[in-house]
Amino acid sequence: MTGPARRVGVVSLGLIGGSVARRLVTQGLEVHAWNPSAPALAAAERDGVVPHASIESLCAAEPDVLLLAPPLRAMADVIGEVAAHVRGATVVTDAGSVKVAVVDVVRAAGLSSRFVGAHPMAGTEQAGYAASDPSLLDAARWALTIEPDTDRDAFLRVAALVTGPLGGVARVATPAVHDAAVALVSHVPHVLATEILGLVGSADVRDLALALAAGSFRDGTRVAGTHPRRTEAMVVDNAAGVVPVLRRAVGDLTALADALEAGEPVSGFFDAAAEVRSGARVAAPEDPATVVTLDGDDWRERLLGETRTGLVVGADTAAATLRVTYPPA
Repeated sequence: MTGPARRVGVVSLGLIGGSVARRLVTQGLEVHAWNPSAPALAAAERDGVVPHASIESLCAAEPDVLLLAPPLRAMADVIGEVAAHVRGATVVTDAGSVKVAVVDVVRAAGLSSRFVGAHPMAGTEQAGYAASDPSLLDAARWALTIEPDTDRDAFLRVAALVTGPLGGVARVATPAVHDAAVALVSHVPHVLATEILGLVGSADVRDLALALAAGSFRDGTRVAGTHPRRTEAMVVDNAAGVVPVLRRAVGDLTALADALEAGEPVSGFFDAAAEVRSGARVAAPEDPATVVTLDGDDWRERLLGETRTGLVVGADTAAATLRVTYPPA
């Protein structure tokens, strides 16, 4: 299981899967795909993707990396199908926005030895192959997850694909840490945006409010344009990460409402985010870059430590090394 990926398989050609497939074609890789919708598969074939009539056929092509990019609701069925047919040295990864739930299904299906979880922090409120764009992933930040039994060579192959042909950078985390982080910066923002739309929609002054809506409303509700089933799926599957954040938000907003009603000072509420608003970060090490060699039994722990503040920007599968840079504070 050494060497970079030259042949990549993609299951489901939606916004992310389609964008991955189209980008990899432009990078000269051999891309194979299956999609439940025939028109999207035909469109991908016109873009240079090798189409397959089934997941079984796609697995038989023995891609170096097989990316699973179906809707979260379909992920368990797809993983079961892949587990039944994957062969050879194929490494399996995914693009799901939730990791613990996916990893649990992967483990139950017996795919852990060849699986590396991934999540590109890129996308729009649109969906489907028609919305895909090979430039969508330009300089995208990816999360790559690691567990106590993650295979080193499998991890290197996925890291090399992400930081090479896919043009991204990556941070490494455990599945649970990933889910806690994305609850804050993705899943709960989707919930709050949806709540704002609901508030407007049920208000007596709805028509005037919508007529007066400008930039702040547009920016604050853009992600609520995502199909509600997609948002529901990621929130439900990441309930463990989302629930405590929602409860804290409810508490903070209740306290704000109480203070406003009582005529008490509320500056503390608005000043609490000053550090994040200013863009402050954890101070970077003096050395702006380092090479991490993935050797020894503790390579997973060392890698998690190095990437807590650093970004993986390159991977050498032959030398078993990762190049990590540290953004300035």
